[in-house]
Amino acid sequence: MIRLDASTVLLQWAVGGLLFLWVTCRRHQIGAGYGWLLRITYIVMLVSAFVVGTVNETVPLREIMTIGMVIAATIPLLISFSERKDEKKSLNINLDLVAPMLGLIALVAAAFDAGGPTALAVARIIVGAIFLGAVSDAMLLGHWYLVQPGLARAPLLELVRSVGAIWPFELAVLLYPTGMLSVINGSIDDGYGGLLGWFWIACTVMTIILVFVTRAALKERQYSAVMAATGLLYLGILTGFGMDLVARATLA
Repeated sequence: MIRLDASTVLLQWAVGGLLFLWVTCRRHQIGAGYGWLLRITYIVMLVSAFVVGTVNETVPLREIMTIGMVIAATIPLLISFSERKDEKKSLNINLDLVAPMLGLIALVAAAFDAGGPTALAVARIIVGAIFLGAVSDAMLLGHWYLVQPGLARAPLLELVRSVGAIWPFELAVLLYPTGMLSVINGSIDDGYGGLLGWFWIACTVMTIILVFVTRAALKERQYSAVMAATGLLYLGILTGFGMDLVARATLA
């Protein structure tokens, strides 16, 4: 079995979120405030991951890379904030790639420490990070349209498509033996008479349904369609996290 711990989950969330911050902001279509919001949010998560990892079971390389990520995310935050009054300047968005690159090292270190088949642990942790980051950033970006209502829908649609694209890979790594198929067929007791297995199936199916419904909503011309899509993405976060964390907690 592959162990699941809170520090790694927070780290995954931050790594994926910072990766898709770069994806969304690389064309400089979105106001600087969006970058401030996401960097601050994920810096808080990284600090929390470091504290939890230090207090509980420490993985030295993971914790070192986590601190490196905090520094790497803080630098573009400070640069962007210092340049806020100079419209001619724009942050070199590639600076935002440094933190996810360090995060990749941290996630691999966490996977080696998690036990079980190493390759499967690496795949589940990295794919899970991308999946959780995409769905979280999509919801946060949906809210940003309240601040920047003239923003084109392409960045939000790109994130929604990314969630749909990574979903099959997330499903595959969670089903791969020993995976959720063993819970569904009863080979592994989930402790609740199979209820968690059915809950996982519901979350998995609803996540991809919400992706398609959100994409359909974004095709509507009214501005309210963006807010409807954001509401659907709230549900997408719940079902997406259920898909990932319920499976990994059951299999731990």
